Amino acid sequence: MAAVVPVAPTGSVLVWARVESGYDPERVAKRLGVKPERVAEWEAGELVPTMRQLESLAKFYHRPLGIFFRPKPPVMAPLAAEYRRLPGVTPGHESPELRLAVRKMSNRREMMVELLEELGEAVPLFGLAAHLDEKPETIAERLRCELTLPVEIQLDWTTEWEAWASWRAAVEDLGVLVFQFPKVSLEEARGISLLHWPMPVAGVNSKEMSPEARSFTLMHEVVHLMLAAGHEELPAAKESRRGADWQLVERFAEETASHVLVPERALALMVSAMNLSAQDWDLASVRKLARKFHITPLAMATRLRASGYFDWAFYRHWKQEWDAHVATLKPRGGGFSTPVGKTLGRAGQPFTRLVLEAMSANRITSDQAARHLDLKFEHFGKLKDALRARPGTGGADE
Repeated sequence: MAAVVPVAPTGSVLVWARVESGYDPERVAKRLGVKPERVAEWEAGELVPTMRQLESLAKFYHRPLGIFFRPKPPVMAPLAAEYRRLPGVTPGHESPELRLAVRKMSNRREMMVELLEELGEAVPLFGLAAHLDEKPETIAERLRCELTLPVEIQLDWTTEWEAWASWRAAVEDLGVLVFQFPKVSLEEARGISLLHWPMPVAGVNSKEMSPEARSFTLMHEVVHLMLAAGHEELPAAKESRRGADWQLVERFAEETASHVLVPERALALMVSAMNLSAQDWDLASVRKLARKFHITPLAMATRLRASGYFDWAFYRHWKQEWDAHVATLKPRGGGFSTPVGKTLGRAGQPFTRLVLEAMSANRITSDQAARHLDLKFEHFGKLKDALRARPGTGGADE
């Protein structure tokens, strides 16, 4: 016999939890194996779900069970007050997956700041700003200088994963939390920025299997953070620019990110050594140049266009050929990622180290640490080993 709930949950809270999580009644009903009418009856207070059904709802919504018994829904700022404007995403209509990703990253950021203060450690301050009336290469040079990654080091990286890990670690050293988020379609968001200070967040979609693409997305989001710090951007809930006006901001961030990854002087030297005319840039030559800087061929083509090696007509022609080539490729397999690899990939080393430090200092319990890291306590030994084995690199697994 199903367990009877001793106190009925609050219908308005059930509605709030579902809507805030981004689900319609049909999807909830399918998940719980009931009819949509039953979900409506629970939310109207006409029927009481069983304890097992409430536990399933709590798990599905990623909410504590006790929240359903509050007398009224909690008052919360709209989710779009957290993140930067995203092309194609209407504030308030994010997918459940994106909503959950933003909530998790925001909660981790809040926890990071709280734990640093609790442990008496300084909260890093991200102090870089940018303006839309500046040249992209000027902003890129300023950011590149702060990242302290000379081109000589970049060209010595042996793999794209090493490049991604190095870029990530350098950005984290600037006071930016770099998280990866899963399960969100690339069409909805390749990256996202949470506009909170101190310690803003640059999120990268882990469905992007190419480490070169992750590196570009990371720099793209850092540029958006710089623009927000310069009061050139507002959170999505307040951003008034739409359509073509917003595309100008996106293109500006893309061009600036490309200059960060491929500085002008280094590009000029490489192009000169290749000794190619404007019409000689085929797929192979662009891919060869992209491999040297550990970025995607498309990012390199964009970079060449920005510096005048391509005009727009040739760039569009090249991109058509590239898109046709990509369409013939088999999807990259994601491979197998361990629980520890997922934690380091999603949460990053700064957050992971701080949680373990707080647990060792008895500021939080092992159960709390496991929840913050989305990792069972039985894996903590391997997690500590992984952190000791690769100090200073951003988690590249997942």
